Amino acid sequence: MTAQVLLDRLGFGPGVIDGHTGMSLTNALKGFQEARGLPKSGTLDPATATALSAYKLPATIDVVLTRSDLAGPFFGAIPKDPAKQAKLPAMGYADLMELLSERYHTTKATLIALNSPTTKLVTGAKIRVPNVRPAATNYPATLKPEWRATLAGLSVSSDQPKAAKIVVDKSDKVLRAYDEQGKLIAQFPATMGSQHDPLPIGRWKIQGVSTLPSFHYNPALFWDAKPGDEKQTLKPGPNGPVGVVWMDLNKPHYGIHGTPTPETIGRTESHGCIRLSNWDAARLSLMVKPGTPAVFQQ
Repeated sequence: MTAQVLLDRLGFGPGVIDGHTGMSLTNALKGFQEARGLPKSGTLDPATATALSAYKLPATIDVVLTRSDLAGPFFGAIPKDPAKQAKLPAMGYADLMELLSERYHTTKATLIALNSPTTKLVTGAKIRVPNVRPAATNYPATLKPEWRATLAGLSVSSDQPKAAKIVVDKSDKVLRAYDEQGKLIAQFPATMGSQHDPLPIGRWKIQGVSTLPSFHYNPALFWDAKPGDEKQTLKPGPNGPVGVVWMDLNKPHYGIHGTPTPETIGRTESHGCIRLSNWDAARLSLMVKPGTPAVFQQ
């Protein structure tokens, strides 16, 4: 878990932090190795372990639950039907465990494993979580207060590097961000396209960033829409189909966005868009601006 936590903090997303190896961790290690000029083994080899050991941080920390944490609001199990979703006051978290899992970039099963079976989620309770607390929370004053609160709630640090270009690579299912000198500065696992809605290969641009967006469901744009489905407007929230942020591309109906199911990133299909975990999407939104090139390649 230590490697996952450090890679996450350094901007090389390993997917959900769960202490397990797999494709997302392998790709994260390769990205870190490329950025540091190390052989791209995709393993925690001695040179990589030494480079990561320079960041002397514990893999887990103890945090105390506050009254605000428990206040919610929570909405219970989110229905799958868009018409029922549209009736909800927000596409918020189902429960406290889901909120904590997103805040600490992990899974409910991992939180359970890290803590005693007798741990109760009450105000003042101390729980153990992956150490992804943001290094800085000096978010730009131009951002809306509710978005600044969301960034903090997702443990997204405000000290993000600026991306001169992003590249979405279908072959290894990652999104990479590069600076003006062409240096890799961040990499995130991504879900991109499907047989029905393939990734639009080509050169595009980010037109703008919409934070905490509503979602306009149009069954005509979804190959898997059910007969009789009607257009719906779903209110904002982390459990919305595009998560907490939408980065619009200069190709109609396509964008880069979050997801309510981070554990499926890179393992399922999308409707053509590029899907990241909510925390990675939020982080990327601080790196890009209108006009940032977005290259989609095989």
